[in-house]
Amino acid sequence: HRLLPLLLPLLLPLLLPLLLPHSVMIILRKLSLAPRLVGARIRGCQKHTLPDLPYDYSALEPVISAEIMQLHHSKHHQTYINNLNVAEEKLAEAKAKSDISTVIALAPALKFNGGGHINHSIFWKNLSPDGGEPQGELLTAINRDFGSLDGLKSQLSAATVAIQGSGWGWLGYNKQKKILQIATCPNQDPLEATTGLIPLFGIDVWEHAYYLQYKNVRPDYVNAIWKVANWKDIITRFNAAQ
Repeated sequence: HRLLPLLLPLLLPLLLPLLLPHSVMIILRKLSLAPRLVGARIRGCQKHTLPDLPYDYSALEPVISAEIMQLHHSKHHQTYINNLNVAEEKLAEAKAKSDISTVIALAPALKFNGGGHINHSIFWKNLSPDGGEPQGELLTAINRDFGSLDGLKSQLSAATVAIQGSGWGWLGYNKQKKILQIATCPNQDPLEATTGLIPLFGIDVWEHAYYLQYKNVRPDYVNAIWKVANWKDIITRFNAAQ
């Protein structure tokens, strides 16, 4: 019993993968926390910051209004980042104190806010006023797995529109089967951490992503977003995933 307080700081890094859900551990690695989690103590966390958009807020009009883009990027994404930084600070403090109960309790906040940061960081790059068209190996894979580009659009749009409440529709890559797959995730659950699929293209159907412009007509928003899909970015992600 006397040795336990001395051993806990050394054992906690080994216990974390057993204590936290697998999806949360993957999120932490994605957020570049892994090097800090393997040490005996966490002395400080590097703050996450809001990534710049690669275009102006008005660049995606008329598909997505400048007002929505500004609110979505500067307010909603920023909030996920702020809350993620707070959660990571609390995680660092809990780990330094060998407070296993608090480490476990922080898992939902890390998953939700870490997922929100990961998802939106992909989303901004997935969109472009001049995103081109699918080509090369990606187009071949789309034709193989969905019959055609229209087949992909139809299937992913239908799955995304059908999400109950808030969430994301995704085109992902299955590395084991070497095929493209469609998946949906509730809330801010990140695709790779929860399904194993590598995210290529995501459609955000939280109401803050479209309601000011499309009101409650989600299908109009989902069908329109293909007009600003950044196939150059999607191709880059596909090539990297293989």
